[in-house]
Amino acid sequence: MKIRDILAQDKITISFEVFPPKTEDAYDSVERAAAEIATLKPDFMSITYGAGGGTSDYTVDIASTIKDTYGVTPLAHLTCVSSTKEKVHHVLDQLKEKGIENVLALRGDIPKDGRTPEVYHYASELIREIKDSGDFCIGAACYPEGHVESANKSIDMDYLKQKVEAGCDFATTQMFFDNSVFYSYLYRIREKGITVPIIAGIMPITSASQVSRSVQMSGCYMPARFMSLVDKFGDKPVAMKQAGIAYATDQIIDLIANGIKGIHVYSMNKPDVARKIKENLSEILK
Repeated sequence: MKIRDILAQDKITISFEVFPPKTEDAYDSVERAAAEIATLKPDFMSITYGAGGGTSDYTVDIASTIKDTYGVTPLAHLTCVSSTKEKVHHVLDQLKEKGIENVLALRGDIPKDGRTPEVYHYASELIREIKDSGDFCIGAACYPEGHVESANKSIDMDYLKQKVEAGCDFATTQMFFDNSVFYSYLYRIREKGITVPIIAGIMPITSASQVSRSVQMSGCYMPARFMSLVDKFGDKPVAMKQAGIAYATDQIIDLIANGIKGIHVYSMNKPDVARKIKENLSEILK
């Protein structure tokens, strides 16, 4: 099923993200985690794509298993900055062969050595390529606090508009920890004429070590209310996990109460976290 059709049903949707293994010997453990999350029957699941396309085969395989074995709609990530056209079309052909209809089109991270094939520079270019390559539903990423490489938020929103004009059907936000940041962003992009569905991306922080990684990756703002949890429970792993799940749950409940219908949880291949969040929302999602 195409995600744009799921979102058009005008209901609250919850989805989870998993990432493929970096090596073949880790495949079984990742597949088990993905399968366990799939049994929660989310509205869809996204499967990430390794830097430089190194795990693209795993992405397709896991997406196919989620669809065929568990009946969950998959969203396969596809990055382009480190890829050739041949590589991109190879992956698209694999997705078609497996009956996978949804692609999240991303630029991807620039390699540390800065070397790329110089074929793709922006996600909008990849979106056009996918649009011309078959009947895919195309998602994109968006950044409530601005992409770390953007000069300012306004320019970053212009890039989102380019993605929409290129053919993306919906966008999912990077993680954020202050809902007011998201509400402000949503208002500003609507003012710019961006009308595609925007799915709110929520990252449950379940260990103190995740905090610095999250800030480094995204530059996201950590509100005082959240940091107080880390200060209080950061050296108590079980308590920190419980507090992090509770904080993410509170974010999601507030979003839903304010009319946001699409929620995407960056579950980090942790079925227990995904399950607890789904349980916490059991009556709200009815």
